[in-house]
Amino acid sequence: MSLGLPSIDIVFQNTASTAIQRGERGTVVLLLKDTVPATNPIVMTSTAEIPTSLTADNIAQINLAWLGYQNPPKKVIAYIIASATTDYTVAETALETMKWDYIAFPAIETAETAAFVTWIKACRDSKNLKVKAILPNTVADYEGVINFATDDIIVGTTTYTATEYCSRIAGILAGTPLTMSATFAPLTEVDDVPHHTKAELDALIAAGKFVLFNDGEKVKVARAVNSLTTTTTAKGEDFQKIKIVDILDQIYSDITTTANDNYIGKYSNNYDNKCILVAAINTYLTSMAKSGILDIDETNSVSIDTDANQAYLESKETGSTADMTTQELKEANTGSYVYLTGNITPTDAMEDITLNFYL
Repeated sequence: MSLGLPSIDIVFQNTASTAIQRGERGTVVLLLKDTVPATNPIVMTSTAEIPTSLTADNIAQINLAWLGYQNPPKKVIAYIIASATTDYTVAETALETMKWDYIAFPAIETAETAAFVTWIKACRDSKNLKVKAILPNTVADYEGVINFATDDIIVGTTTYTATEYCSRIAGILAGTPLTMSATFAPLTEVDDVPHHTKAELDALIAAGKFVLFNDGEKVKVARAVNSLTTTTTAKGEDFQKIKIVDILDQIYSDITTTANDNYIGKYSNNYDNKCILVAAINTYLTSMAKSGILDIDETNSVSIDTDANQAYLESKETGSTADMTTQELKEANTGSYVYLTGNITPTDAMEDITLNFYL
């Protein structure tokens, strides 16, 4: 038995133990047009750190993000670009090197939203960056984009467009714990929004629109959905829910970062070490289930992917694998590749209640 990796299990346990705290307070990025400061981006951990040198409108946007929901965001990062900027490549490249969860761009033009959708898709699908954008009235049909579609938001004597209130939605989502959903989250500062019938709200939600509604007493989030409307076998209805996607993103980032920092390139790729990695990840998943982030059942587990191991061996033309046992496939030498497979069951939030009274 190999004596390697005595610490990997402990590292994964520590990662799991802090996951719910990190999930309770995410990080918001605001892309703001202003005079570019000497220190850019501006990283804030409280409203006291908002620079007074910014315009009043930008300060107001940052304050909107800080309102949060169950909690305020952990951080608000303001990345400042010159007011005349129309090419956001430099800003996007810089943001790809930072840790954050949600982005809003209060000055975005309608013609610019499609390019931002493309960027978010590239971040999530090609660059392993599980980030999400709040974009106004943007039909993206993608789980990484929240289509905020409520205009004419009345706050005191001010009426906001959807574009101007995306920062607020980013703060709400960043301040929602992984054990909760932002569905029915109240926006206590809002006096009114356009009124809709239940049928109209149902249609808006079905179209992948994140909208606000007035329940007669307060203005609330109708349902915390992203813009995904086309479901597939690989991405079912669960992927339409922001809570579920946030959980999947958290787990992906936790496992990837922990394995990269503490495992990859540091140990021999033999069967014993693979087993230690599998056990450590399973310990992490068990801890996530105990925290209420995953369902408490036996489906939350990973194992060595024998089908992938077999395909690897056959691609190397090492001979027939037809007579190999499952155990032999598990123990096979797969070069630098570690093929794992598994299942997880994220917990949903209580959102739909049916009560039948009988007399």
